[in-house]
Amino acid sequence: MNQIIFYEDRNFQGRSYEISTDCGDLSSYLSRCSSCRVESGCFMVYDRSNYMGNQYFLRRGEYSDYQKIHMKDSIRSCYMIPQHSGPFKIRIYERENFGGQMMELTDDCESIQDRFRMSDIQSCNVMDGHWLLYEQPHYRGRMMYLRPGEYRSFRDMGIGSTRFSSIRRIVDTYH
Repeated sequence: MNQIIFYEDRNFQGRSYEISTDCGDLSSYLSRCSSCRVESGCFMVYDRSNYMGNQYFLRRGEYSDYQKIHMKDSIRSCYMIPQHSGPFKIRIYERENFGGQMMELTDDCESIQDRFRMSDIQSCNVMDGHWLLYEQPHYRGRMMYLRPGEYRSFRDMGIGSTRFSSIRRIVDTYH
């Protein structure tokens, strides 16, 4: 079972709230969330309610300060990433609505530009597994979580000017 504990203050201090599912608005339970501890499973946390704003991937471990995970403000919502043990498959496209050059991946890619000579990814289709897109090569910078489904335009998702340069599978790390 997935489990995460949120704390109002840094370094696991103050009131806490423990959950094992999605939560679209942590302010219903805590005035702010400045640190957390992932007991099991994987989660995406967001700095705005309703799974909006900057997001960050968390796996089992301790996160003593929201600023260390590059959040602009406290953690406001979280999404539990379901366990996946099957194959991974994603098609990435250099233009919106699945246009332009298409590449299919079944594994991680440190640099999309170097490996495929694609200048940009503007849409994708996640057929199997859960993936993270990163703004910079070598899995750095802002990230975006993708679950199975069609993503016709990242701009329509509020990610307008971000270019993605690397992609990684979320491989089971459940304990």
